[in-house]
Amino acid sequence: MAVDPRQVVAGVLTLTMFVMLGNMIKRDHFESPQVVSRSSLSLLPDTSKSLEHSLVKLPKGGDVQWQNDGSTLKQCWSKPLLEETDQSQGYVTFSLTNGPEYHVSQIADAVVVARYLRATLVLPDIRGSKPSDKWNFRDVYDVEKFVKGLDGVVKVVKDQPAEISGRNIAAVKVPNRVTEEFIAEKVKPAFRAKGNIRLATYFPSVNMRKIEEKTGTDSLACLGMFGTLDLQPDVREVVDSMIERLKTLSRKANGQFIAVDLRVDMLEKKGCQGNGAPRSKSCYSPQEIALFLRKIGFDKDTTLYLTQPRWDSSLDTLKDFFPKTYTKEGIIPADKKGKFLSPEASELEKVIDFYVCSESDVFVPAISGLFYANVAGKRIASGKNQILVPANIPGSSASSADFISHYVSKRNHFAYSCFC
Repeated sequence: MAVDPRQVVAGVLTLTMFVMLGNMIKRDHFESPQVVSRSSLSLLPDTSKSLEHSLVKLPKGGDVQWQNDGSTLKQCWSKPLLEETDQSQGYVTFSLTNGPEYHVSQIADAVVVARYLRATLVLPDIRGSKPSDKWNFRDVYDVEKFVKGLDGVVKVVKDQPAEISGRNIAAVKVPNRVTEEFIAEKVKPAFRAKGNIRLATYFPSVNMRKIEEKTGTDSLACLGMFGTLDLQPDVREVVDSMIERLKTLSRKANGQFIAVDLRVDMLEKKGCQGNGAPRSKSCYSPQEIALFLRKIGFDKDTTLYLTQPRWDSSLDTLKDFFPKTYTKEGIIPADKKGKFLSPEASELEKVIDFYVCSESDVFVPAISGLFYANVAGKRIASGKNQILVPANIPGSSASSADFISHYVSKRNHFAYSCFC
């Protein structure tokens, strides 16, 4: 029987097409309908776009990477009440320093120390990196919320009493997450000798992991971290207006946006501007962040907020991938720029970053450290568990679920001692 040459050609073309299709599927790791989105397909050669619908069924809205697990946590610490007869006459003074991620821990340690000593806590001031950078507590935080939160637990006075002087106050350093044993051995003797102490917290590590064995200070630390600090109304208004602006810019993503802790000066210090770093990393460059976000499914219409103070040319690559990428100067209300973006307002800028990152739909820490750890704590407390830790991803796609922070996936953040 004669063979029609056209049938032979058609058969060869069909076989070739299936071989190419099989190789494409193998090469680009299409392992599950849940891990491939339109954005990850856009990283493939143009010929793959026509195969999109035949290869996978896309999740509705392509928004799997936005989803929280839906779990809500309840406060599970007890409020240890203080008997008036136990109250000491001495005072504990301290300052909040280095930014809000430090403030959270400094407050917790001060509350633990003051309660142990039965001392009165003096409302702290706030100090920046320069000697001239000094603010009143009420310039940033809600004083009444702070005092009310500690009512019945630790006595608080709003102003430093006149009787405290250099002669009757001892300067004491305590490690973050101070223990009762440390207070008994190192702090209490100084307090007894002088009658008052000036407290300073140092950070031997940025570990905020949950300790399996509960301690006597857990409830106090929980109260200090999660029950005392609220922004004062003017600062809260600015944060809310910026979040609302970001949601408006994110209409195509149902009002959802990503906050990325990415600061150029920190990347330069850690040597993270280049690519090709080892697998174990503590920070990621703008280009690495862009590739990471695209490969786990975020498309070019995704809105990003960066903690970088002002735009830097090194961020241009990120903006090429995600045109809707903003720093504070692009979204803060015009009438607030003078107060919140001036050279004297660096502390307020840090506060804005901390709270926007705590309340965004997704948080991506490009830099490891205390900012990441304490933002994670606030997000866990409020049920916002979409914290995606970057990684170098081989291939062109991956599941965002594989990059959830260990603080959430392993429930090993200290916040899980406070909320359950």
